[in-house]
Parts: sequence; structure tokens; C-alpha cells
Amino acid sequence: MAGTPLDRILHDVRAFVRGELVPLEDRLRAGGFADLAPALEEKRRQVKEMGLWAPFLPQRLGGLGLSLTEFARVSEELGWSMLGHYAFNCQAPDVGNMELLMDHGTPEQQARWLTPLARGEIRSCFSMTEPEHAGSNPVHLGTTAVREGGEYVINGHKWFTSSAEGSAFAIVMAVTSPDAPRPHERASQIIVPTDTPGFRRVRNISIMGEAGEGYFSHAEVVYEDCRVPVANLIGAEGSGFRLAQERLGPGRIHHCMRWIGIAERAFDLMCRRAAARELAPGEPLGSKQTVQHWIAESRAEIHASRLMVLDAAERIDREGAAAARVDISTIKFYVAGVLQRVIDRAIQTHGALGLTDDTPLASMARHERAARIYDGPDEVHKSVVAREILRRYGVSVAI
Repeated sequence: MAGTPLDRILHDVRAFVRGELVPLEDRLRAGGFADLAPALEEKRRQVKEMGLWAPFLPQRLGGLGLSLTEFARVSEELGWSMLGHYAFNCQAPDVGNMELLMDHGTPEQQARWLTPLARGEIRSCFSMTEPEHAGSNPVHLGTTAVREGGEYVINGHKWFTSSAEGSAFAIVMAVTSPDAPRPHERASQIIVPTDTPGFRRVRNISIMGEAGEGYFSHAEVVYEDCRVPVANLIGAEGSGFRLAQERLGPGRIHHCMRWIGIAERAFDLMCRRAAARELAPGEPLGSKQTVQHWIAESRAEIHASRLMVLDAAERIDREGAAAARVDISTIKFYVAGVLQRVIDRAIQTHGALGLTDDTPLASMARHERAARIYDGPDEVHKSVVAREILRRYGVSVAI
């Protein structure tokens, strides 16, 4: 087809997601990840053969070497299916872990963990959130990593450790310098293989009535006297919070564009239903003004979301994530809200059908309600944006 190289990538990704992955979704909902895993591995092999593997990774690691802005557009296409990012090896939390190891891992860490992750041979998880401490204030952690000789001894309790079941390793946020004068310099990120004695996955947490399994799970994890080499430290001791912020910036671009892909699919389902469902002969549901307003509002909000996210991605590409901090918080709460509203309108348009698993909408509602909570709740991001705006008017608001 004609167009730029990115246009061709988007065309091929779109065709594969809609033609090869969407038909597998009913099997995932009916049988779970383990049942679908062999078929997914075959799809991943096909993606590699098509030359579309890991779009965000540099070519030296087997990826396409796309910029953040370019990958954002790919991420939207992948978001059309809940299997999209996994099939192309750019799923969270692995994508963030790969970027972290690529930028801050030692050569030994990259050889042992990054290379097999990039190849899709293993999975990983990121273990930060704790049940006893507010996730909206991540500098307060109970998990500790005490140095004894050439090892860290890790003890703590985590939950919402996404994709822990079946992962080869976790990157754990733990306090290594409890007496550091600055709270943001007390924690570090440490690699913990999941076969380490003392690592225990307690359960997969039921989320909105669905526990999930394998990649599609969120686990409660206990670390009890886990001993790992000091060489498993990522970056400098005390840099854990800074590294977390560094990974979350691009990660929120990935999430927001994935959400836009989901919203586009929900929008498509809503419009199809409005056109096909008749209230009476010759009277489609779409003839009602309320439904027309839902369609118009959804179209405008999705389009605005896309432009906002791409603008933030371009700024990160130009100036780095720190310079785009307010932009990142803005898109995080705005796009999450748009996603919720579009899904809800689509369900309402479908009536009782929208509550069933006969369409993807109920699954979207279950899985994506978390968008307004994960990676910082709406309220925290709104405060970040407002504080920065008020500062320009001479008002200093305490955190």
C-alpha cells in the first residue's frame, strides 16, 4: 500500500488485530489465559514473521525502533483487542520493565533478563503497590531490602502485582535507605526471580468478580527473607522512586492510547447498534436524540483525547518525560474519564445485551474501570495539574 513506513505498519497491525486476534477473545473469556496460550504463541510467531514484533524496542533488540509518538499510534490499533499488546510483545508491565533494563540495567542484567523478555521467551512483573500503604503516595513503603554482605534480604507484602503468575522475575520496590533525609531517596528497585526461596504468590486477586490467570492477573505477593545478589539492584541505591517516575511517563502514553483503541471499538459497537436496532419498523434506535448526543459526544471526546496524547508524546520525545509531567497527568485523568463514559454509553445503547458477555462491552467495563485508579487515581493527577497552574499565578499549594 502507499504511504509512509508508519502508515504501512499501522495498516498491517490493524488487519492482524481485527482479523487474527479479535476472533480469539471469546475463547479467552470462556477458558482463560492458559487455555488460549498455545494459540497466542502461534500468533506471536506470526507477528515476528511479519516484522512487527516489539514496535517500541530498538532494532538491535529485535524491535521496530519506533519513537514514542509513533508507537503511541500503534498502541491505539493494538488496543482494539485485549490480546493486541500481548501478541506484539509490548504489554504492560513487560514494556516498562524492558525500557527500565534497557536504560539502567547492567550488561549482566540485560543479558539474563532483557534479552529473553525482548524475544518473548519469558514474562515479568512489577511489584510496587502495597495493601497497607496508600498507592497514591508511593514514597511510603513497608517492604524493606536490608543489605547483608553481597545480598539483599527482602521482606514485605505487595498486591496488584500485575501478571505475577507465570512471570520469571519481579522488579520490586523496597526501602533500602530508611534514614535518607529525602523520602524520595529511600527506596530502590531490585530484580527478584520468582523461584527465589521466600517469594510467595498468595493469590490472584478477584477484580470486579474476575480473578484472571497468567498474564491477565493481578497477584498478592509476600516476600519473606528473599535473598538476592546486590548485583540485582537496578540503577543506584535510593533511585527507585525516580526510576518509577521515569517509566510511568511513557507508560501512561502507552496506556492512554490503548484506552483510545478500546474506546474506538466501544464507539463502533454503539454506532452499529444504533443503526441496526429498531424500536419499531423503520425507526432505528439512532433516530433518538439522546443516542445521537451520545454518539456526537463520544466522537468529540475520543478525537480530543487522541490529539492530547499525541501532543504529550511529542513533547516527551523532544524534551523528556520530566518536562511533560503536567501533560502526562492531564491525559491520564482525561482519557481515563473519556474511556469510562464511552463504554457506559455503548452499554446503555445496547440495553440488557450490553450487560452480557455476548459483546465485549461488559468485559471492557470490568477491566477498564481500573483506568481511573491504576498509575495514580484521577484526583492525584488533577491536583498535580492544578498546583502547577496555580503556581503560575503566585499560589503555592502544599503537597
